[in-house]
Amino acid sequence: MARATTTTVALCFLLSYVFSVLTVDPHRPTLAVSPPPPTASSSVVIDDIIRVLADTTAARIRTDAEATARASTDFGTNVTVDAARRPAAVFYPSCAADIAALLRASSASASPFPISARGRGHSTRGQATAPGGVVIDMASLAGRHSSAASRLAVSVGGSYIDAGGEQLWVDVLHAALAHGLTPRSWTDYLRLTVGGTLSNAGISGQAFRHGPQISNVLELDVVTGTGEVVTCSKHKDADLFDAVLGGLGQFGIITRARIPLAPAPARARWVRLLYTGAADLTTDQERLIDERGGGALAGLMDYVEGSVLTDFQGLIGSWRSQPPSSFYSAADAKRIAALAKDAGGVLYCLEGALYYGGAGDRTAADVDKGVEVLVRELRYARGFAIVQDVSYVQFLDRVSAGEGKLRGEGLWDVPHPWLNLFLPRSRILDFAAGVFHGVLLRRDDGGAGKGGGGGGPVLVYPLNRGKWDGATSAVLPDDDEDGVFYTVGILRSAVADGDLRRMEEQNAEVARFCEAAGIRCTQYLPYYATQAEWAARHFGPRRWDTFLRRKRKYDPMAILSRGQRIFSYPLA
Repeated sequence: MARATTTTVALCFLLSYVFSVLTVDPHRPTLAVSPPPPTASSSVVIDDIIRVLADTTAARIRTDAEATARASTDFGTNVTVDAARRPAAVFYPSCAADIAALLRASSASASPFPISARGRGHSTRGQATAPGGVVIDMASLAGRHSSAASRLAVSVGGSYIDAGGEQLWVDVLHAALAHGLTPRSWTDYLRLTVGGTLSNAGISGQAFRHGPQISNVLELDVVTGTGEVVTCSKHKDADLFDAVLGGLGQFGIITRARIPLAPAPARARWVRLLYTGAADLTTDQERLIDERGGGALAGLMDYVEGSVLTDFQGLIGSWRSQPPSSFYSAADAKRIAALAKDAGGVLYCLEGALYYGGAGDRTAADVDKGVEVLVRELRYARGFAIVQDVSYVQFLDRVSAGEGKLRGEGLWDVPHPWLNLFLPRSRILDFAAGVFHGVLLRRDDGGAGKGGGGGGPVLVYPLNRGKWDGATSAVLPDDDEDGVFYTVGILRSAVADGDLRRMEEQNAEVARFCEAAGIRCTQYLPYYATQAEWAARHFGPRRWDTFLRRKRKYDPMAILSRGQRIFSYPLA
């Protein structure tokens, strides 16, 4: 025991020393950490740390340019990280205790160094980077665990699954389906990690009924910024539990989540309906998610989303929701192109699914009747209802087919200047008029025309506020009506020269439009440049006070997730 304690102290000293060399003066009044490049002497100290870790843990550290460069990029590729701003090291833990030791070492340092957890690097603004610090490669928890199966453990009797924070949702799905069970709330893209989506919210077309993924968690294992390993829930350490859910990685690193399960269906009746106006689309969407006042439509659909189509070819080749075969025949394509022209270049699509079979309580006959009700009651453009029948897995994992298509064409690893917003229900039509029919159609030369909105889906659909837990860290728009708000995702890819600049300018124009029109929106997957912007524009005074209190409690040295640019050391 004495030898282990001495070695741990030595490890903490060495980690503290090297990162006091690599990081800037902690009293410098800036949110961005801009460390100098490592020196030869600091590299020697890092080598010493690696040797100590080899004696005391199963973790690995890499400091080579290949590893640090990979940890400095993400899905967005919008943030350029030069060699001087790369992390000093990438940490490959074997267990939560390794992560805790690393966090304690930073916390004990005179100049605490930044640490960020990286799942699959799907952020879009460098949120998972740690300039001059350490990026934790969370996938290592599964890849080097002595019993990988223990990172995904289903309790049939308890109707839950324990999933490592590094696990992908697609693997959670298959592990649960092996027992005839399934989680109830998803994201549209299943190649994201459990810890990653729970640190934001995790939303898709199921959220109107079951709430976001952060409303579907029973228990968490969290390593706080002080290096404490805590099991928390609504009944034990509830403040930490609520803080971490939707907390943008600011309070702790999720190493395990207990997710409730329900009986799994086998099939999905996948429906797409085309609209020529936003008012009809949103009216129908709201009827579908109103399970008490929706009349004949109430409860019919298990999944409700919608999209804005400013480019017909983009619709036909949409990467986001590729069915096993094309939704649209050649004849359909001609008819839809004509409809789009008559509608002034903008169409809307209501996309939904009705689940049945398997362990679910609906039959194919029930779904047939449900579809009959939909096509009779909804206000879509008659003759433009397209229906397919696919497996439950094919529907939930539909984005992977589109990903494969883009990867094959070399169009996946490109800049993604995404903008995600939550909007009050009362202003969605004003937003549609100004943005969908205005900003996204304008070219650089001020004209309008096909393709002006860039490549990629634009989503729009309502959510029920009552399905969200207000105690979590997630921020929603002001509730000015009956508890319904909208999410809008402008999810474009910058492929050609000039696309990134144009799309970023359009995103800024969207923000200016909302401000000028008095539309109080909130960013989902938010990003701001300064702490003042975070406090004023995102949180507002009341929620900022809670967020700051929790930061002081669970990460007082501001170690975690400095790439979000919310906090720096020392805390103000």
